[in-house]
Amino acid sequence: MDFDQIIGDQAGDVTELHAFVPKWPPTRVTSDGKRVVPLLALQVVVFPNSGICIGTKFCHVVADGMAFNHFMKSWASIFRSRENMACLEKSMLPSHDRSGIKDPFELDSIFSKEWWIWASSRDYNLRSNHDDQLRDKVRVTFTIGQTHIERLKDLVSIQCMKNYQGQVHVSAFVVACAFIWVNMIKSQEKEASDLFDNDKVYYFGFVADCRHRLEVKLPATYFGNCLAICYVAAKKSELLGENGIIMAARAIGKKVKELESGVLAGAEKWISNWKEVSEQGRLVTVAGSPKLRAYETDFGWGRPKKTEVLHVYASGGFHLCECRDGGGGVEIGLALPQGQMDVFSGIFEQGKQNLI
Repeated sequence: MDFDQIIGDQAGDVTELHAFVPKWPPTRVTSDGKRVVPLLALQVVVFPNSGICIGTKFCHVVADGMAFNHFMKSWASIFRSRENMACLEKSMLPSHDRSGIKDPFELDSIFSKEWWIWASSRDYNLRSNHDDQLRDKVRVTFTIGQTHIERLKDLVSIQCMKNYQGQVHVSAFVVACAFIWVNMIKSQEKEASDLFDNDKVYYFGFVADCRHRLEVKLPATYFGNCLAICYVAAKKSELLGENGIIMAARAIGKKVKELESGVLAGAEKWISNWKEVSEQGRLVTVAGSPKLRAYETDFGWGRPKKTEVLHVYASGGFHLCECRDGGGGVEIGLALPQGQMDVFSGIFEQGKQNLI
């Protein structure tokens, strides 16, 4: 394959990226009833005289995005320093201390039971499980620059203060997600020519880092999975109206703000609610965050030319990270059927023009 084409932002075949994803054996259940799932696989692909691709696959039981990115940056730092472990300051070492985590609601047993039931019907092999879902999709990387991000934040803040009571969290993550969510729904509705049923409810799902939100705060280097599952709902008429992006940003920002008063509120229903919402077929999810700083992972060869998160392409979601040029904007990785992608691209670019 052509290295420059692979790292480009233009439309490309999603399935060609599977060559860069390491394979692992399927999940299995042992005779004593334990579920055995692979935890981590790494694969390096060499493009002679052009570059390399480090493909990773990991299980969320081991780590969330924050922990995994810390692992990658630590590995890169050690490699860059010619394996001198002293390059990792004490404050950078991963923390495996679980003593600060309390479970007064007995979420351990609830989560284990819920996940066991759900996981029993799923295949963890990305390639075999998702090929049919990806065959007709193309992937494109879109960019929202810092100027547009700041403009969106200003619009949302002003409109929320003017028309709504209560505080709303406004950040690059919130406004970028709102912008993409609304535009995805618009492209879907136009492609399907579905102009009716304005009371139809759409959902947006994301996860939130809990390290600094628990009663006993955990260090940023905590190694594990420490996420809250969040989703918001809005009617089609609200999202496709004149102030659709404002409504979407307000809903997402309000949910983020609510986490400050109790990140574990309603946690016993996280998985059951998520399963119910996802099965309705009107859920858009986001993976990643600009705060993860994926483009700062430097093995000594400079900043990465491109990062991709493949699993969201099968789920109908999108990937969000900081811009590779470090300019303060965000990158969005998205895969849609060709017809819908053409519609989305037009709506996306027009939406950016309207912000100027």
